Amino acid sequence: MDRLGNEIKKTARRVGLPAASEVVSVWPRVVGETIATNAWPARLTRGGVLQVNTSSATWAFELKHLAPQILSKLEQVLAEECPRELRFAPGPVPSAGRESSEPLAPAAPATTARERAQAEELAAVIDNEELRVLVARAAAASLAQNAKRSAL
Repeated sequence: MDRLGNEIKKTARRVGLPAASEVVSVWPRVVGETIATNAWPARLTRGGVLQVNTSSATWAFELKHLAPQILSKLEQVLAEECPRELRFAPGPVPSAGRESSEPLAPAAPATTARERAQAEELAAVIDNEELRVLVARAAAASLAQNAKRSAL
């Protein structure tokens, strides 16, 4: 497993992507307990922008102003693995006792057979099978989320 992890890191560096797992593993140590409780790395874009979820808009606003200092500390620890930029927005933040170092992602909404069929019909015009499946999955999730909102 370590060999696979090292290969992924090497490939990520070669194409200019910092490793998200590296950022997540050092985040609490770099930002401190209070910030780590209220802000957590959510995802890393291909352009090297670290999207950080915050517990509130107030935290996002405050951390936006601290971004240069946080980035500087991350750079000291991560060197070339460091993200190029930080962006903060309200979103899911792990609870204090969370053990996993995986970034958080919103759960996909449950979809019905009808929504999946409609999504597959919409994506049927896409020639690339892998892309067609991904678009159909995203469309089904969007349809389910829209139906959920309409029901409220």
